[in-house]
Amino acid sequence: MQRAYPAAISAVFMAMLATYGTAQADPVRGGTLRFARNADCEFLDPVLNNSNMDIWVSTNINNGLLLPTDDARHVRPGLATSYAVSEGGKRMTLKLRPGIKFADGSPVTTDDVIWSLDRASNQNNGEFAFLLASIDKVSAPAPDTIQIDLKHPDPTLPSALATFNAAIMPHKLFEAASGKNDDEKAHSFAEHPVGAGPFVVTSWQRGSKMVLKRNPYYWEDGADGKKLPYVDEVDMTIVPDDATRILQLQGGQVDVAEFIPYARVKELQSDPNLTMDLFPSTKITYLQLNAKPKLNDGTPNPLSNQLVRQALNYAINKQALIQITTHGLGTPMGSLIPSTTPLYYSAGPAYPYDIAKAKALLKQAGYASGFPINVMIQSGAADDTSNVSAIQQMWAQLGVKVSIQQHDAATMDDLFHKFDYQIRTAYWTNDIADPSEITGYCAWYPQNESEYSGWDDKTIDQLFEQSETEQDPAKRATEYKELQTRYVDDAPIFFMYETPFAAATRKQVKGFFQLPLGNDVFDVAYIEK
Repeated sequence: MQRAYPAAISAVFMAMLATYGTAQADPVRGGTLRFARNADCEFLDPVLNNSNMDIWVSTNINNGLLLPTDDARHVRPGLATSYAVSEGGKRMTLKLRPGIKFADGSPVTTDDVIWSLDRASNQNNGEFAFLLASIDKVSAPAPDTIQIDLKHPDPTLPSALATFNAAIMPHKLFEAASGKNDDEKAHSFAEHPVGAGPFVVTSWQRGSKMVLKRNPYYWEDGADGKKLPYVDEVDMTIVPDDATRILQLQGGQVDVAEFIPYARVKELQSDPNLTMDLFPSTKITYLQLNAKPKLNDGTPNPLSNQLVRQALNYAINKQALIQITTHGLGTPMGSLIPSTTPLYYSAGPAYPYDIAKAKALLKQAGYASGFPINVMIQSGAADDTSNVSAIQQMWAQLGVKVSIQQHDAATMDDLFHKFDYQIRTAYWTNDIADPSEITGYCAWYPQNESEYSGWDDKTIDQLFEQSETEQDPAKRATEYKELQTRYVDDAPIFFMYETPFAAATRKQVKGFFQLPLGNDVFDVAYIEK
């Protein structure tokens, strides 16, 4: 299948899409794609979830009015075939695709669209509702037309409508779910979610396995002129340990393995039975920190001090981590925002290694002898272990004694959301072709206390809010330049590196790829006989 892309896509990326985004000639239909994941989903409601593991399944079972292009820089038609903006940027009109259905065979109606967008834009619903905060009213002036009136012009709205939380859900099925209120119904519906995407969940054994079957009513055509997806089902098994996932792939028990440790990339590239892919990404890897003055147990928190955060940043040798963990496949972060994101600005790598400067700053902060600190990592994650073990040695030069605490993904996420941590390993991938998502989630305090860090910069809050209504591209770029400069200077995270997505498949698997946003694209994947 060849999708249509705007002319702005580069020749380099088009070459990548020729390999990954396009199924080969004469794709094979049927069969089961066996996919090994490093963690399970938690909650499959696109409006209320916030975990990548949820999002990347949600994008396979749901569709929005618009969808991201395969380079994640633009939008393409989804459940809507077109859109137009008028009224001084305060109205968007979209035409619905005729004959679209949910996976249960029920039609997608204007009522479903209005209810879904009203629910997703309700600022009390979910951590990413801010992406749709500009929506004032959604209406249907005709059976095939959706009209979105805005509180103010919003340059991010087309991209926001292509984001996971703007998925169109079946209103009647949701309301029929058990529960007395929206939250209870959401949890009930999310156990057996139904959407208008290429797949539907038919089985879910938590912590073990999930089965996605093809949606027989999906609207998009494949290269053979028949409806996608090509495979009958995707069986996803949960294999948290990196080495075990690779062994299962090499042994033929699975067809695809995600999150391949970079240390294993060259080895798998030389395996004649495998295809080792490095997909373009928006992935940044960093250490998230708790910047509150006191920790949950009441003890003073040295990371609330900007000088301490700057010192520890200077004491991380990013180039060494890139060699040790990514085997040269990474590049140092220069901003909070991934470098592939529109409006990215960097004055250079953030906090180049300078141990003398780190010691001076720590002394100035009153911690010349260092202090003990805890770092959470995910059990079985080889790259996390490699990074934090190296940083443990680097910070030891400052007298900072790192205690490494291993947890499964669910426990780690729970402690994080309760602010019951000092430092944790983290990565981010964009879900939108705009810097508003990562900025709003990670640097705008009113959203979630700046990614559950407790860090706040009122000037950054103001710059972000201005940028959300700014129609002049040059002014918006200036706002983001100042915002990113201030963020790096205050050091509310420990900057590390950017990397591609590393996934490996059996040679028989064709067409599978990951968007730069991280989404696993199963609809154009197939298995050669």
